[in-house]
Amino acid sequence: MQSVFTGPVYVVRDNIDTDQIIPAQFLNLVPTIAEEYEKLGSYALWGLPESSYPTRYVQEGQLDSQYPIVVAGRNFGCGSSREHAPIALGSASCRIVLAESFARIFFRNCVSTGELYPCECVDRLCEVLQTGDVVTVDLDAATVTVKESGKVYKFKPLGDVRPGRENGGPVP
Repeated sequence: MQSVFTGPVYVVRDNIDTDQIIPAQFLNLVPTIAEEYEKLGSYALWGLPESSYPTRYVQEGQLDSQYPIVVAGRNFGCGSSREHAPIALGSASCRIVLAESFARIFFRNCVSTGELYPCECVDRLCEVLQTGDVVTVDLDAATVTVKESGKVYKFKPLGDVRPGRENGGPVP
């Protein structure tokens, strides 16, 4: 399995809830139907207010995002327990969410759906990075390296989460 990911980040702040990740009007899309799964990704993070996030995560008319890594503050994925939230991000080509903390159910849904690596940062990266900055995330070393500065940040090792995510669900 891939353990190193490099790409531009999309930065959000604290308390990004599941309604912001995938608005309720798109919950009628069924992720087990291939074309609906693809379409679900095109609406990832559509609930973010444009006044605070003028750069869209997925550009209008596109199915995938150019940002494989989302950087967030505290309590990412709070709100309802919809599993569509990590599925929408995964469908949009997100592979990793680096956040200070996650809502427990969102974290669990990342693992059980097999869509995303939920990595808990030690530092408040949402204040260090800006949307478009390029980073390399090394899951084995539990590090994030900023391309421009070379600065390295740590995140909590994934432990049992990693094989669960890689196997598409909990490991017995």
